[in-house]
Parts: sequence; structure tokens; C-alpha cells
Amino acid sequence: MARLRFRFLIHLLFVMVLSGCVARNDSGKWTVTELASPAGPGSGQTYLSVAGDRVYMSWLEAVPQRGHALRFASLDGDRWSQARDIVRDVPFFVNWADFPSILPLSDNSLLVHWLQKNAAGPYAYDVFVSMSRDQGANWTTPVIAHTDRSTAEHGFASMIDEGTGRTGIVWLDARNFEPGKMAEGDLSNEMALMYSKFENGTFREETVLDARVCDCCQTDAARTSEGLFVVFRDRSESEVRDISYIRRVNGQWTAPVTLHADHWQIAACPVNGPAVAADGTVVAVVWFTGAGDRGRVHAIFSADGGKTFGKPLQIDSGNPSGRVDVALTPDHGALISWLENTPGTGAEIRARHIYPDGSTQPPFLIASSISARASGFPRLVRSGDSFLIAWTQASDPSQIRIARITR
Repeated sequence: MARLRFRFLIHLLFVMVLSGCVARNDSGKWTVTELASPAGPGSGQTYLSVAGDRVYMSWLEAVPQRGHALRFASLDGDRWSQARDIVRDVPFFVNWADFPSILPLSDNSLLVHWLQKNAAGPYAYDVFVSMSRDQGANWTTPVIAHTDRSTAEHGFASMIDEGTGRTGIVWLDARNFEPGKMAEGDLSNEMALMYSKFENGTFREETVLDARVCDCCQTDAARTSEGLFVVFRDRSESEVRDISYIRRVNGQWTAPVTLHADHWQIAACPVNGPAVAADGTVVAVVWFTGAGDRGRVHAIFSADGGKTFGKPLQIDSGNPSGRVDVALTPDHGALISWLENTPGTGAEIRARHIYPDGSTQPPFLIASSISARASGFPRLVRSGDSFLIAWTQASDPSQIRIARITR
């Protein structure tokens, strides 16, 4: 009895730490207000990030007869800055699931990454990185994030500001793939999860975090008060592709840990990576699984910087296709976005407010969409007491749309 009482008290403390310190706001409906988009026709592959009250968005935009341009703009209040080019007239690798990103750093500089072809093969490309110290007026000569120069795939990168002038980057690296095996359907090849540190304009400390991971699912990373936290889809020898995480504590990387044993065995990449948000010791992770031939979107919380996690919460409406994102709410809950399939080929971008104790609010509609790849991956961030979400409208031409989510 004493042991049971002790376990109950520990569980109660976990819930109080995550959800009891700030009063919940369960009253009222969420309001979705569409904003003008700074992106033009033919835009897609969007990414959002936040510094203070300012939101930054990067995207690729088609340029007639010239391929694409990587562009960005910033939002202050409800007004976007003028859209600016970061780079154009390079052989971009343009893909619905592997997209560039922009990251504002603690020293007020900006860092971007994009993907650039290095050979004629369909998946031969590198991760390029450039920095601006004047809010995007000028950009440094780009550098490649990895030491490998083979004509293999390098992508699905996530950048994280480590503070004190350092930025970490993780990516999926196919330097150990044998040429032709991927096209032949041979699953014996191994994609690795890599890390490198960007400092003083160069990359160093290249490290293999996991030598065998899922081939083409997005990675994500966050900084907690305990250190860096990286989440990704792993790949076992028996083709179980559940979500794993790795932490860096006191300068040392831990071994990969399975976030939750979904036991999703699939002999192909589902192209559906996880997302993470963190603030201090609070961590929230969201992911899609198709274990048991049934799609589900799960979320899970940690109160100790990712050392331990509670029970997963299912947050979808019964027929999700994934493409998830997450942002922490001011009341220590989380707002989750995902794509939910509707009859035919339709889909809806939906969101839901959840809490670590398992309580949830009803899901609400962000926008109508389609389940095709052309609709991309919606991106969600918190800015003050509201949230911004950006997605691709799969029209002809495509168009990035943006909305603010408030109470």
C-alpha cells in the first residue's frame, strides 16, 4: 500500500509540474484568422521560426525559366516585411518532404539551410548553410554541412541554436549507400543520423548519432535546460521504424532510446517524421504511426528535459495521414497540428490543445487541404500568446497560406 501511495504521489507531482503551475484557459473557442502571405505564386516548402515577437518564414518560389529562389520574410505584429531572396540560380533539390529552414540566433544573426544537387541522380544532393548578420540584407558564402562529398543523399536537416555562438545541425546521410541499391529496392543499405557543430563560419565535430535510421523521415531538434534533444524515426534490423530520441548531456551524446514501442514494422520509409517543442525542462513530442495497419497521431510529454516521458496521448480524429507539428502553450500544454484524411482524396489541417494529464480539447479546423504530396507539411510556431501556421495550398500554381491561431 505504501508503494502504491508513493507511485500515486510521483504521478501527481508530474502532472502538477507540467500543468498545475499555470492556470489553464479551457474556456472559449480557438479562432483561426488568415493573414496575407508574403510568398508569391508557385511557392511551397515553407518553414517557420521565432525570435522574441518576430516570426521568420522561408520558402522556395518558382522563378519562370530560372528554376527556384529561396526567399524569406519576417512578421512583426500582422505586417510582413518585404520578401527577400536568400539565393537563386542554383540547382536546388526541390522536394515536398525535404525542405529548407531559417533559424534566428541569439546574437540576432540568421542561419539558413537548403538542399542543392551534386549530381544528376534523383537523390544526389548536399546540405548548404549560409549566415546573415544584417537581418538578411547580405549572406555569407555558403558552406556544406558535412564532410562527405559523395553523390549521395544528404538531407532532412534540423538546425538548433546552442547558444554562445554555436549552432548544431543534424541530418540524414547516405554516404554508406551502395550506388543503385536504392533504385533496386534493396533495403540492406543504411542511412545514418549525423550531427555537426557550426561555429565561426565552419563545421566541426562531425558525429554519427545513429548508424541505421529511417531513410527519408524528417528529423527535429530542440534545446532544453538539460541539453540538446534530437528526435527521429529509427530503423531496426527487422524493419521496425518507431520514433527514437538522443540527448546531449554535459557535452556527451546518449545512445538512441525508443520514445514509445509502437512496433510499426514497415519495409519502406513512410516519409512522416516527428516534431518536438521544448521550454526549460518541459518537452513535448508528436509523431505518426501506422502500427497494426491503423494510422494514429500520438503526443507525449516530459517534465525532466527528456530523461523520462509519460504515457502517449492519441490526438487524431480517427483517420490521420500525419505530417505533424507541435508548439507549447503558455499553460504548459501543447498545440498539435496534423493532416486528417476526409472522404475521397481530401484532407483537413486540424489542431488540438492537449495537456500532460491526458485531458484534451476538441480538435478544430485550420484549413481544407488534400492528401496528395503537393500539400506538403504544415508548420506551426508559437509567437507570444498566439500561434502561426503556414501550409501549401496545392493549386496550380501552388501558394503558401498563413493563419494566426488565438483564443
